[in-house]
Amino acid sequence: MTTGPTDPRIGTATSWSRMMGVVLSRDEYLAAWSRWHGGSDTSSPLVRGWLTLAHTLARPLAGMHPAVATAAGLLVAAAAVLPAAAGGGWLIAAGLLVGLSGLLDSLDGALAIGAGRASQRGYVLDSVVDRLTEVAYAAALWGAGAPGWLAVLFGALCWLPDYVRARAGQAGVDRTGPISLWERPTRVLMAGFTLGGAGVVSGLEVRGVDGDVLTVTAGAAVGALLGAVATVQLGWWLRSELAGPGADAPG
Repeated sequence: MTTGPTDPRIGTATSWSRMMGVVLSRDEYLAAWSRWHGGSDTSSPLVRGWLTLAHTLARPLAGMHPAVATAAGLLVAAAAVLPAAAGGGWLIAAGLLVGLSGLLDSLDGALAIGAGRASQRGYVLDSVVDRLTEVAYAAALWGAGAPGWLAVLFGALCWLPDYVRARAGQAGVDRTGPISLWERPTRVLMAGFTLGGAGVVSGLEVRGVDGDVLTVTAGAAVGALLGAVATVQLGWWLRSELAGPGADAPG
């Protein structure tokens, strides 16, 4: 997951500690992650489980620079487009690659925060790569048979909540808002399971429609719906946050 731009100066480590292992325990890491993300709640089973998995993977890899995991996540996400376009059983491989890219994305955050390497530069790089991987997810869904407009909508609604949060932060909102149904782990899981599930049912037909096409179309539609709900939820929360002095200032 993306690390936030406001550095609370936590988890600083010596170069020796960075090479020998993750400095923070799991609970310390969860608390640090929350502070980096404007006090985000980590009690959600999905978020807590995802972060715990990333922390577990990071411990034996603490000597790795977070940028390596960031770059690997982008390459793996891009690689998922090819088996998705190939269709058939290759869709299972595409789903697995999407899941792996998501784990690598979380790994870079765990390496950065856990070993004291978190920085504003890393935050910007990680945020950009997150958006590029979501373009790859949308492209994979399109290559697997989802309508182009729906794949574009899926990708746009992956971007929109984070864009709204970023703009709200520039407007002075120092909290990230409620955890929605369409956070980064959900996007990864939705894209991965949709592609993998399409591979499982490839070769089947439902009323003349190939099972894999029907699956990726349904998965992209559900993802877009969750994205729309999350954006509305975030917008509703921001109404009160942006209602203070200066709220009507021109952009």
